[in-house]
Amino acid sequence: MTFGLKDGEGSAFHRKTHILLTKLPQNISTGSIFITFKIMNGKKKGAIIAGLLLVSLFIRLFSSSPARVETYYSTGVYPYISSFLKHLFGWLPFSIGDLFYLFIIAWLLLKIVKGVRKLFQGKIRAAGFRSKWYPVTVTILLVYVFFNLLWGINYNRQGITRQLGIRIEKYSTGELITVDSILLEKVNQSKASLIRNHTNYQESSATFEAATRAYEVIAGRYPFLAYQPASIKNSFWGWAGNYIGFTGYYNPFSGEAQLNNTVPKFLQPYTSCHEIAHQLGYAKENEANFVGYLAAAASNDSLLNYSVYLDLFLYTQRNLFDADSAATKRFSGHLLPEVRDDLLAWKKFNQAHRSPLEPLFRLLYGAYLRNNQQPSGILSYDEVTGFLVAYYKKFGRL
Repeated sequence: MTFGLKDGEGSAFHRKTHILLTKLPQNISTGSIFITFKIMNGKKKGAIIAGLLLVSLFIRLFSSSPARVETYYSTGVYPYISSFLKHLFGWLPFSIGDLFYLFIIAWLLLKIVKGVRKLFQGKIRAAGFRSKWYPVTVTILLVYVFFNLLWGINYNRQGITRQLGIRIEKYSTGELITVDSILLEKVNQSKASLIRNHTNYQESSATFEAATRAYEVIAGRYPFLAYQPASIKNSFWGWAGNYIGFTGYYNPFSGEAQLNNTVPKFLQPYTSCHEIAHQLGYAKENEANFVGYLAAAASNDSLLNYSVYLDLFLYTQRNLFDADSAATKRFSGHLLPEVRDDLLAWKKFNQAHRSPLEPLFRLLYGAYLRNNQQPSGILSYDEVTGFLVAYYKKFGRL
C-alpha cells in the first residue's frame, strides 16, 4: 500500500531516510538488500510449488490402487467430505457453485479484454509473460489438488460392481436383445401408467423430492446408497447447456448436484438420480448411470420409472444397432405412439439448440473422461448397458 505525505513532511522524511541509510554497514548496499528480499521471495515461491507438487504426487500414488481408494477414500473419508459440503451449501435456495463459475468466467473475460487491449497498444512484453508463470502454476496445481481431494479420487475406486458383486464382461447379441426387450416392455408399461392416471410432469422441486425418496428406498436394500442431506438444484447455466449438450452436472467444489431444468420434462427425473449418484461418489459416467437406474427403478413413481427406462432403452438400442440393426428397428416399432411423440419432441428440442460449440465441448469433455479412467470418452455413458446385462445375469431382474 502507498500512503501520501502531508504538506511540510517531505523534507523531514528525506532527512530520516538519509540518516537511516547512512547507518547501514558500509559493505551492504540498498541494492543488495532488495536482491536478498527477492531471493527469499523466490525461495518461498519455490517451496509453495514444491509442496503442491508433492501433494499432487501423493494423490497420484494413492489413486493407483483401486482397493486402497475404495477402502480409505470412497467409503472412508469421502462420505464426510460430501456430508460437510451438502450441509454447508445444500440449504441455500440457489447454486453457490454456479455463482463461483460465473465469477471465474467474468474474471477470465476481463483478463482477456485487458490482454487484447495491451496487445494492440504494444504494452505486452516477454517479461510480463514470465511474471505470470508463478500464479498460473499455483492456480493449476491448487485446482488439481482440491478437485481430487474433494471428489476426483473417486474416479479410481472399485465402485458399484464390487459392492454388488457383479462382473462386467463382454456380452452377446442375444443377451443384449433380452435386456433391450425387457426395457422396451418397461418403457411402454410406465408410459401407459402415466396416461392412464393422467399424471402430469412436476416442477423441479417435486422432481428432486421424488429422486431423494427413490434413494431412501434403494438404501433399504443397499445401505451404501443412503443419501442425506439432499443438495440438488436447478442450474443457472441450463440455457447454455442446451447448446453444448448437457442435462445436468455435479460441482465437486461445492458438492451440489445441478439439473438443467430447461430440457424436456421426461428427461429430468433420471438426470436428477444420475447427478445424485455423482454426489455419492460414483464419478464414472457409466457407474452414475447405473446407480441412478438402481434408485429410479426402485421407486414406485411412474415419472421416475418412465424417465429411467426410456433413457436406458435408448442406450441399449444404440449398442444393439451395431450388432443387429433389424432388431433395433423392430423394437423401435413396438414403442407406444406417445413414447414416439416424446422422442420426436426431444429430437426437435436438440435441433432447435444446435450449436457449433457442442462438437467442441464433446471433444474436450471426452478428453477429460479419457484422462479420468474412462477410455471410451463420451461413449462411457453407453457402457451402462454392460452393467445392466451383468445385473440381469446375476439377479434375474431389471
